[in-house]
Amino acid sequence: MFSRIKSTFTSLAQNWRMTQRVFRALPLEVGGLFLVTAVVVAIPLGLWLNWVTGILLAVPLGLLAATFWFSRRAMSAAYSQIEGQPGAAAAVIQSLRGNNWMVTPAVAVNRNQDMVSRVVGKPGVILVSEGPASRVVPMLASERKRTARWLPDVPIYEIQIGDGDDQIGLVKLQKSLSKLPRNLRGGEVTEIRRRLEALGNAASSMPIPKGPMPTSARSVRRQRGA
Repeated sequence: MFSRIKSTFTSLAQNWRMTQRVFRALPLEVGGLFLVTAVVVAIPLGLWLNWVTGILLAVPLGLLAATFWFSRRAMSAAYSQIEGQPGAAAAVIQSLRGNNWMVTPAVAVNRNQDMVSRVVGKPGVILVSEGPASRVVPMLASERKRTARWLPDVPIYEIQIGDGDDQIGLVKLQKSLSKLPRNLRGGEVTEIRRRLEALGNAASSMPIPKGPMPTSARSVRRQRGA
């Protein structure tokens, strides 16, 4: 039990240090949000009911708000550390809560280490590129054509990660995936995964960035309460 608690606090400390390297004002942000939330809750309840009730409700709500903000900052910091590294998009998708996506990193790679990764889920097949549009657009077109030969009736989507027009930052990748329509049932997704295994990937040994990647406020709250 003690070792588990120690491991939890060690993980939290690592995430805090990583996040503060990116957001220097993190202690002020978290502490300030806690105080503001607690005061906003405590004063009205204290005046209308009693101060004991106000404080008892204000403290946990303040902690909840501070924890949520910390989790958002930690996620942004984790993304900033791997953004620009080859395979960063695949790493983010593989870390998403729920594990509902099958990711095949680097199904297409060029000499500049621009790449296209293939994701399979209920929307269908999603091709996620990393690199300048001028270089990845032909790669996406080629991979779409190749995939369509195997899966002519399955929807294929494209998401470009980058800084150009019609591209999105790494931090918006999860939101973009969640907006896609759910076109397939579970059994159909499994069948598509099986059929695509034959396509493989162009660089199975391509390193995928690793490191602390808090994915939600719930995960940080779980660490706090463990």
